[in-house]
Amino acid sequence: MISAVSPSLKRGLAGGLLLVVALTVLVLGTGASGDGGGDYRVRAIFDSASFLVPGEDVKVAGVKVGAIESLDVTPANKAAIVLRIDDPAFQDFKQDAFCTIRLQSLIGEKFVACQPTQPKSANSEPARPLRQIEHGANKGQYLLPVSNTSAPVDLDMLNNIMRLPERQRFAIIINELGVGLAGNGRELNAVIKRADPTLYQFDRVLAILASQNRTLANLARDSDAALAPVARQSESISDFIDKAGRTAAATAARGDDLEANFERFPAFLAQLRPTMRRLGEFATAGTPVMTNLRAAAPSVNTLFRQLGPFSQAALPTFRTLGDLADTGRQALPAAEPIIRDIRGFAVEAKPFARTLSRGLVSLRGQNGIQRLLEIILETTGTANGFDSVGHYLRTFLTVPAQCLRYALRQETSSCFATFNDQASAASTQSSPDAGSVDASGSNGSAALVDAPAAAEPVPTTHPPAGSGVLNYLLGGSGR
Repeated sequence: MISAVSPSLKRGLAGGLLLVVALTVLVLGTGASGDGGGDYRVRAIFDSASFLVPGEDVKVAGVKVGAIESLDVTPANKAAIVLRIDDPAFQDFKQDAFCTIRLQSLIGEKFVACQPTQPKSANSEPARPLRQIEHGANKGQYLLPVSNTSAPVDLDMLNNIMRLPERQRFAIIINELGVGLAGNGRELNAVIKRADPTLYQFDRVLAILASQNRTLANLARDSDAALAPVARQSESISDFIDKAGRTAAATAARGDDLEANFERFPAFLAQLRPTMRRLGEFATAGTPVMTNLRAAAPSVNTLFRQLGPFSQAALPTFRTLGDLADTGRQALPAAEPIIRDIRGFAVEAKPFARTLSRGLVSLRGQNGIQRLLEIILETTGTANGFDSVGHYLRTFLTVPAQCLRYALRQETSSCFATFNDQASAASTQSSPDAGSVDASGSNGSAALVDAPAAAEPVPTTHPPAGSGVLNYLLGGSGR
């Protein structure tokens, strides 16, 4: 397919390709040095350029189109600002162009807002371009005269007028102004317009207010009700204005630091974003807790109300604890020798305690306590017996030979038992015989006493009900 192309066609294609390459190189080579390469500079003359610095923005309709390249002072003591216009679409300032200085932020940063030309009707002719400077150090720049610029009055200047002694001096200037410039009203008007470019905008404001006279009349009628509270707080407002002036002055003095803070603010927000996200998750998770806490708020309030009387009641306890602390402050030093001896004993008993611990651990591991209990149980079981009634203990009660007779009173000193005076008196009244039984069944104590050689044999009759039954049983078992 390629070999079938004629030589003339090949030469045409090669020539077209070379033409395209040449055009590309021409465009790329001249693009940086043309009008769109940032060489378009406007030398704007202002009455004042306070707080403007190189590098600030130049905007058209709020869009950045360049920056301030340099600042200078003209022989007429005007401020000359060189505006570098980088956007090719706005490198055609006309003779009716207008630039003004505006605030960019509350910290005093400013920028230059421009209109390359004024809007015109479709049938009107466009304005002529700005005059280009042809000689001198500013050769090639486009001159924008002072009549096409305006500089706003800074807030600190207005605040300075309200201070003393500037306020008094300003009043003197106003009073003497009519005397000094009598008959020069036209020149004075021109000077005032140049000294304060805001008067031009003020004329436009007055025109707007004139078209809204009815609304203003209603505002004046209804403003009394709104201004009455303000009038009552006039001193506070005056103090606020005075302090606002001081704040503005301090802010202007720290403008560079504030600008550095605002430059770091986006990075700070980026680092703060994860923390705020976690804080939001915590708030979401804590919503049920806060809901329950709100429901429990009445109980919590009751608790705090009752906490006051409780605190008052607890004061004596805390005073007692204070007294106890005072006593303990004296007791602890006195107990120091004992504590030292206990510590020495603990140190000396450490080997024994270690050995005892090992023995107890071994005893627990081998179930020694359980085995000991089993031995006691089984040994006791082998020494006893049981019959059809139940288990019984094989014992032998040894009773002295002297204490085999049942008696209600003690007759000999060799046999001891429990007797009381009431039982003895009851026994004496009932029968003079020491060996007789109390037939009335009194609560007197009885005991077995040793029987004399000539005494009667031990009676075999059952004793009366009372505390003597145990002694009778013991006597019976002895026989």
